[in-house]
Amino acid sequence: MTNFINQIEWSLFIKVLFTIVFVLVLYWFFCYLLNVLKRYLLKKAKNKKECSNIHIFSRAIKYLMMFFLVIFAILSYAGSLASLGLVAGLLSAALGWALQRPITGMAAWLMLVIKRPFEIGDRVIIGNVKGDISSITLTHVHIREIGGTIPSEEISGRLILIPNAKLFEENIINYTKKSNFILDEVSFSITFESDIDEAKKIAKESARIILKDYVKDIKEVYIRTYFQPSGVDIFVRYLTLVPKRNEISSRITEEIFKKVKASQKVRFAYYHSEILLKR
Repeated sequence: MTNFINQIEWSLFIKVLFTIVFVLVLYWFFCYLLNVLKRYLLKKAKNKKECSNIHIFSRAIKYLMMFFLVIFAILSYAGSLASLGLVAGLLSAALGWALQRPITGMAAWLMLVIKRPFEIGDRVIIGNVKGDISSITLTHVHIREIGGTIPSEEISGRLILIPNAKLFEENIINYTKKSNFILDEVSFSITFESDIDEAKKIAKESARIILKDYVKDIKEVYIRTYFQPSGVDIFVRYLTLVPKRNEISSRITEEIFKKVKASQKVRFAYYHSEILLKR
């Protein structure tokens, strides 16, 4: 009797080991073929959206393959669909209670795949996190942070993982849903004695000179002016590339500074004291 039980246990162990090895080999082979296909499609992709679609759907296919392999492994021991249903019912009851947040995260992942509020490479604000989407997984959204360590929109070097479940609770702002351009501005103040038309010309020319280094077709550049107690504020507004926003505004600021310093008609306004003697 003892030998019979030992034989059953040994045969069960062999069967389990064989199933595990078979499933792992099959999964490895499938992932290898999927990665080859993914690299080929990425080479053929023409824009950011197509690249994002390839990354997201290749990951979805991988998750689907994992699901079917688990079902196959259970079926190989369940013996029948009725037994499978019983096992699945018990597992779902236990996991449903213990894994509420992860399940909510998976539901959020499905929302991302179907609704597509953002793509990989988009610049977004989710809650109080600002950055570029680098990856979308079943449980987390990976963001390359901008700012964070400095009051600016430049890559900080930190990677932030946001649980997908949070996406149901937070506002999502997408900088680049429609295009890679957003409105930006550079401002400076001039004295009341300055030539305002000359100042507006300097601001426009400076913006166009710098923008032509980044874009072929320069969008509209326009000026807005506002009174201040010590002078007039000049705002030059333009559509800028999101990833180069700070670099472009910095260069425009330098160009305006050089032109104003060289001008005889425009002077910067700044806080200082003057004594005027009148007869």
